[in-house]
Amino acid sequence: MDDRRDMEADLLAMRRYARVLARDDADADDVVQDALLRAIERQATYQPERSRTRWLLAIVHNVFVSGKRRQAAETRRNDRFAETLLSSIDPQQEEHVRLTEIARGFSALPEPQRAVLHLTAIEGMSYQQAATVLGVPIGTVMSRLSRARAALREGAGDGPRLRIVGGQDDQ
Repeated sequence: MDDRRDMEADLLAMRRYARVLARDDADADDVVQDALLRAIERQATYQPERSRTRWLLAIVHNVFVSGKRRQAAETRRNDRFAETLLSSIDPQQEEHVRLTEIARGFSALPEPQRAVLHLTAIEGMSYQQAATVLGVPIGTVMSRLSRARAALREGAGDGPRLRIVGGQDDQ
């Protein structure tokens, strides 16, 4: 029973630390889940004479840092992708500004929202088809799509929206 209590204490410590790092409960739970998976995969590296809690917290830290690096790389890729989209067309200046806003907004969306929006809006999948591809319930697809659309309408929180002077501005 002591070992079970120790594992529960380790799990609570992992959750607390992940929440401090991620500042979001859902993201923190993802970090903990990934860290537990990594701990199981690398259990041979655990040294019993050392603190298991510290070993697990180090894994939580490494998972979080790796995720941030991956996120930064994805942001760079998304920015390059948005620039590629824009360089392949030659719209009028107003259209170019609006397309820039949309491309940057799409790139700034969290991956789950971006994936749902792409599958439904670009690939033309139904909500059920997107849910099957992503392995999530249809309600999750609908809520992610709703949040993605709302974020795009509001400029994806990427600072102030550009205001077109002397042309058409739909605000």
